[in-house]
Amino acid sequence: MPKAAKKKAPPKKAAKKAAKKSAGKPAAKTTAKAGAQQDGLNFNHAMIYCRDVAKGMEFYWGLLGFKLIETFEFENKPVYARLHAPAGDGTIALHQSNPGAPIPSEGVRLYFEVRELDEFCDKLRKRGFYFTQLPRMMPWGWRHAYMNDPDGHEISLYWAGENRMKKTVMKAAREVERTPEATKRR
Repeated sequence: MPKAAKKKAPPKKAAKKAAKKSAGKPAAKTTAKAGAQQDGLNFNHAMIYCRDVAKGMEFYWGLLGFKLIETFEFENKPVYARLHAPAGDGTIALHQSNPGAPIPSEGVRLYFEVRELDEFCDKLRKRGFYFTQLPRMMPWGWRHAYMNDPDGHEISLYWAGENRMKKTVMKAAREVERTPEATKRR
């Protein structure tokens, strides 16, 4: 669990202002048609159930840099928040779980890509965040770091680079592992 983040979850007024400001505006440039207008299946967002939505907002908004789209409160407590990734079109929704309900996450991991992975992870570590695995080259040729959000949902921060669309990159990964630059980053 990270130390208290310097950037606090947005207060009620600021959350409403941010949601109002972004209402009716596209969150990011996209080349595809929006939602239902698009032919075929379009992924909209991932719903993440939380024991405490405010803590989830502090993590995703305050620590990872997501942008707040909207929140919904019940009895002056956030029970839902929708957020947009700092880059790209990805969105997530944080939803209050029922009291005492388990929050299963086995078999599900969220992936967030960042070009400057090592620098991004260093910033999080300086803020006291714990990683289950620091950035390293994986056998499939992508550089990964692993951590968990406040509710234990597994997260991979990674950079695929030019290996993204290669069918098999195991050989390339082994070659990269042998380079002096790869060992310096560990």
